[in-house]
Amino acid sequence: MSKILRVNMTDRTAKYEDVPEKYKNMGGRWLTSSIVSDEVPPLAHPLGPNNKIIFAPGIVTGSSAPTSARISVGAKSPLTGGIKESNAGSGWPQKVARLGIKAIVVEGQPKEKGKFWLLHITKDGVELLSADEYVGQGLYEVYAQLFDRFGKKMVDIAGIGVGGEYQMAMAGICFNDLQANRPSRYAGRGGLGAVMGSKGLKFIVVDSTGVPATIPIVDEALFKQGSKKLSEALRSHALTKPKGALNTYGTAVMINIMNEAGGLPTRNFASGTFEGATKVAGEAIFEGNKERTGKELYNHACSPGCIIKCSNTWHNPDGTEQVSCQEYESIWAFGPNCGIDDLDVTGELIWLCNNYGVDTIEAGGTIAVAIEAGLAEFGDTQKVIELMHEIGKGTPLGRILGSGAAVTGKAFGVVRVPHVKGQNMPAYSPRAVKGIGVTYATTTMGADHTAGYTIAPEVLAVGGDLDALAVEGKAKVSRGLQAATAFLMDSTGHCLFIAFSILDITEGIDGVIEECNGVLGTNWSLDDVTNIGLDIMKMERKFNEAAGLTKVHDRLPEFMKYEPLPPHNTVYDVPDELLDSVYDF
Repeated sequence: MSKILRVNMTDRTAKYEDVPEKYKNMGGRWLTSSIVSDEVPPLAHPLGPNNKIIFAPGIVTGSSAPTSARISVGAKSPLTGGIKESNAGSGWPQKVARLGIKAIVVEGQPKEKGKFWLLHITKDGVELLSADEYVGQGLYEVYAQLFDRFGKKMVDIAGIGVGGEYQMAMAGICFNDLQANRPSRYAGRGGLGAVMGSKGLKFIVVDSTGVPATIPIVDEALFKQGSKKLSEALRSHALTKPKGALNTYGTAVMINIMNEAGGLPTRNFASGTFEGATKVAGEAIFEGNKERTGKELYNHACSPGCIIKCSNTWHNPDGTEQVSCQEYESIWAFGPNCGIDDLDVTGELIWLCNNYGVDTIEAGGTIAVAIEAGLAEFGDTQKVIELMHEIGKGTPLGRILGSGAAVTGKAFGVVRVPHVKGQNMPAYSPRAVKGIGVTYATTTMGADHTAGYTIAPEVLAVGGDLDALAVEGKAKVSRGLQAATAFLMDSTGHCLFIAFSILDITEGIDGVIEECNGVLGTNWSLDDVTNIGLDIMKMERKFNEAAGLTKVHDRLPEFMKYEPLPPHNTVYDVPDELLDSVYDF
């Protein structure tokens, strides 16, 4: 039977508790947001003793469902001031689920500041060990030490880098990847690494030796039927099939697509096209690796059971590995957004983010704002690398930058700061893609494309074919995708990228629901899971309102309303009334 593991960092105790009836069918974001809503005072300081950080595998995580090894991490965000869920793919959540742990709730705060601890979980028990010897080191070095200590075969790690130790608002939580145990899979957004750091918790090491090969499943036949439907949808869709767009070019396939759509934010969102886009696109990665290694390299899975396999590895000119992986968002943040068109440079900056334990989107966006402030020039690769090192060293300038784009903009008097609720915007310009702007503005998560990915119908013609520049109907589209994402991906444990196939292939979405019904013994329909998604949105909205976030915070930056974006030369003209209608249920 599943249990909740409650870890109190004040007295350093850990105990298992029965799962309350209200939580029994929940997983992932549904569960993390429910526990935060129930147990965290909305006005609590994000880095204070009353905040809590929750780790919850998805409903089907730990099973053989395809692309389902995702972990949701939830807390009150030091970046947005509201509720936050950030997720990642790794072997770690599968091990947690198979250990019978429905959620790990970390609460309290050490009385002695500056000390850090490692939580070690096995089937035989839980213990807190000193982690002081690992403080201040880069994660590439530390993860190698931890795998030598605890064993590579049956162990996975969640942890924070120096960014989390410094409690920087751009700090993420790092999970090792599947292929080589690299510290490269991040629940990056919202500063949840800072919350973990405020608890004095440096690592959670999970050992699955002796645990079952799968979570309990109530109706095995129904579960297998659903998994087969989803697998077939993923293997047949052009974006997710083997040697399809994502497996071949990775998420960076979006660089050229968004550039051609005029929605690739360039030089701190000053333009929608970048003249060097083709040099940093997924196609350039594929051809560059082929030239440097002498063979075609297709991508690998970030987590067990992933059949999309979109994670790449970038190689140095001599054929050795530089970094894994160069994702679209990360390349964009340090590339076009900073005026840089060199994959070796974006690779180095991504490696530094992995090593320091910070979110690539927030870090790159912050440095672009710093460039706007005059601390460097767009395209000055050496200075951008130096600014990343300032963050890693925790210098006074580094602490400002580490606080994120919004704080950096205030510190240096910058008007063009592309954020919502304190979180920097990802790699889609809302002036060129109006629906994604609705999602940025209204999601409870701050500017977050994954909360309601309108890029699918607006740019990729997945699940529909919408005019990206049109305003009408975008609130409804965003709300529908936000509700669908909240349950079908963020709560089930499936990767966001199943969205492409389930939007186009109805058997795919049927498959996800059947998987859940098979695991839980429920009888959910599409209407049921849609309503669950809406309920998650309402719950999170209620928390944010109690925390002081109102309709006023559901807005894009003012400069986007009066500053036309080339090449379409459009402003963000979605009326406030339309934004407000997203929550008019």
